[in-house]
Amino acid sequence: MPTQYEIGVIGAGNAAEGIVDGILRKSVLFDDRLIAADPCEARRKLFAERFGIAVTDDNRRVVKNSYIVMLAVKPQIWREVLTGFGDLICPDHLVVSIMAGISTAAIESQIPQAEPRVVRVMPNLPMHVGAGMAGVHAGQFATEADRLHAQRVFDACGRSLVIEDEAMMDAVTAVSGTGPAYFYYFAEALIAAGEKMGLPHQYASLMALHACYGAARMMLETGETPAQLRDKVSSPGGTTQAAVECMRESRVFERIVAAVQSARDRSEELGTNP
Repeated sequence: MPTQYEIGVIGAGNAAEGIVDGILRKSVLFDDRLIAADPCEARRKLFAERFGIAVTDDNRRVVKNSYIVMLAVKPQIWREVLTGFGDLICPDHLVVSIMAGISTAAIESQIPQAEPRVVRVMPNLPMHVGAGMAGVHAGQFATEADRLHAQRVFDACGRSLVIEDEAMMDAVTAVSGTGPAYFYYFAEALIAAGEKMGLPHQYASLMALHACYGAARMMLETGETPAQLRDKVSSPGGTTQAAVECMRESRVFERIVAAVQSARDRSEELGTNP
C-alpha cells in the first residue's frame, strides 16, 4: 500500500508526544513520515512546532495516508473514534493501540475489514526521556513482522517486552504503565517530609529526587534485588530500620500491593465497560 506516512497517530496526547519524540530522536523515521490527528488545536500546534510533523483534525485523512495507524485516544471514547474511520482500515494496515484495558479482540470486532492486524502496547511516561518500558502483545491476525514493527517504535523510547498472554496486559498496565506514578507519589512524600523537618523546598526536592534516581540506577545496574539493596542500607537499630519498621507497622507494603491490584482491576473494567 503506497502511503505518504509510515505512522499516523490518532490522539496527540502526552503518550503520543513521548512516542513521537523517541521515534525522531532515534531516527527511526524522519519527520516527513509522521502525521498526528487531534481535535485540540493547541495539541496540533505543539506537535507541529516541536516535531515539525504534519498535523490535522481529520482522522480519516490520517488513516487513508498511513501504513501504521496508532490509536492513542482515551479508552473511554475509543469506540466512537474508531467508528469514524474503521471502514478505511484495509489488509495492508497495521493498527497499534496504546489504550489501557482495550483488548485486541475488541478492536478487531469494530473494524469491518476481515482479519485486521492489531498490536496492543502498554507504554509508560518515561518514554519522554528515552527510559520507557512497553509491554507488546500481537493480536490473532498480526504477524511476527507486525510485532517487530511495533517493538522497533517502542524500543526507540526505551525498552519493550513481548507479552504472549494478553490476559497479562492488565497487570502490565498496573505495574509498568502506571508504575511511574507510584514512584512520583513516593517522591512527593519524601519532599514533604523533608520540608516538614525544616529543609528548604529546593534542598528537600534535590535530595529526594536524587535518592530515587540513584536507587533506580543501582537496581538496574548492579543486578541485585531491591530487598538486597535495602539490606545494604539498613543496620540494626539504625535510622533506616526505624523508618522501615514504621512502614511495616502501617502495612505500607500491603497497601501498595492492593493499590496496584486496583489499577489492574480498573484496566479490566475499561475493557468491558469504558
